[in-house]
This record gives sequence, structure tokens and C-alpha cells, in this order.
Amino acid sequence: MNDIVLTALVATLGTWFVTALGAATVVFFKSPNPKALNLMLGFASGVMIAASFWSLLQPAIERAEAASGLPAYFVATVGFLAGALFMWISDQVVSFTRKKADSTQGMPNERLNRIIMLILSITLHNIPEGLAVGVAFGALQNGSYTAESLMGAVTIAIGIGLQNFPEGAAVSIPLRREGYSRKKSFFLGQASGMVEPVAGVIGALLVVYVEVILPYALAFAAGAMILVAVHELIPECQRNQKSQPYAATMGIVLGFAVMMLLDVMLG
Repeated sequence: MNDIVLTALVATLGTWFVTALGAATVVFFKSPNPKALNLMLGFASGVMIAASFWSLLQPAIERAEAASGLPAYFVATVGFLAGALFMWISDQVVSFTRKKADSTQGMPNERLNRIIMLILSITLHNIPEGLAVGVAFGALQNGSYTAESLMGAVTIAIGIGLQNFPEGAAVSIPLRREGYSRKKSFFLGQASGMVEPVAGVIGALLVVYVEVILPYALAFAAGAMILVAVHELIPECQRNQKSQPYAATMGIVLGFAVMMLLDVMLG
């Protein structure tokens, strides 16, 4: 049990480390390569969409069917919608706070408010992502700890880590443009990902100690990941669609195919 939680901690420390790597681009580049970022975001989207079903929803349905009580379709649907709703509420909180910050235009603290909103926005998105990794690893305690199930949890962590790279850059580079030093820009950029290890440990502990919530937790993580992929990552990676019509799209297809291959081949 302690090993499972420790593994979840290590995995989410890894996703935070990738955020730090993204933030570190501010040290070497004024701005990252748009084509490379779009491809990476697209790949991460494909990975997350595929992982949402094969590594989260499908196990949630199987575990709900094995347990007595409510029908599996009800458990999976409620958990999935709850995860999406959680992310939607997070976005609403960020949007409301941004509007309040916009109302302070011309005031001395305008710049500070905008920077806080940027960091808060990405930090909120990192909470369910950390929970998703923690739940995936926590599920190993209540099921068979096999190479296949471990690979499923690892691929979820990899997918989330990949999309954390541009998120780290998305914080540090604007801060640098606002006149902050490279050191401070990097520090604040990587700090946005520090919530993931905390959320990961919480997710793993909840699943380990409260086994009955496991199907809901897996479906919850799937709903959160789908909303992030569809609402945030895919539109972001399609920004330069006219000049690069298929770069991001092929990244999505490739990411989905890789994740599907790993899950089906190993599962």
C-alpha cells in the first residue's frame, strides 16, 4: 500500500519535472517553436483521449460490474460527468477571477493580477491531472499488480507529462516578456506544476483506503482528462491550422494510436 502511494508520488513528481522543463525554455529561447509545440500538444491530446477509455473508463466499468450495487453504466456515467463538471467549475472560477482582474485595468496592481490569474489557471488544470495519475496508480492496490496494469498507469503519467511541457512554457515565457528575470520566470513557471504531486498522493490514498470509490474515481479522472483534451489542448494545438493544416491533427492521431497500441497489446 505504501509502495503504491510512493509510486504515485514519484510519477507525479515526474509530471511536475516536465512542467519545470517547459518552464526552463525561458532560459534558452525567447519563444518555443510553434510547430513543435502544436505537435506535442496534439500528441498529448491523443494520448489522453485514448487513456481515458482504455486505462480509466474500461477498468471503471469492469470494476463496477464486479462489485455489487449500482449498475456499471450508472457508476461510469456519474463518475465521468463529475470529473468533467469539476474541470468546468475550475474554469468558471478562473474566468470569474480574470474578469475581476480585468476590472482593475489602470490600477497599480494590474500586472500582478494578470500574472496571478495565469498561474492560477494552469495550476487549477493540474489538480485533476494529478488526481488522474494518483487514481491510476492507486487502482493497482485493489487489482492485480501486473506489468500490463502498471504500464497503463505509466502511460497516463507520460501523456499528462507531455502536455505539461508547453504549460510550463506558457507561464514562464509571458512572465519573461513582462520584464521578470529568467530565474523568477522559471521559478513561477515550474511552481504551477507543484500541485500535481499533492493531488496525486491524495488520489492514490483515496483509492487505496476507500475501495468502493475506485470505479467512480477512475471514471472521474477520465471525465477530467477528456474535458482538458477537448476544451484546452485540441483548440490550442490547432491555432496555426492554416499554415500547418495537419501537423497538430497528425499529432493527435499518432498519440491516440500509440496509447491504444500499448493498452491493447499489453492488456
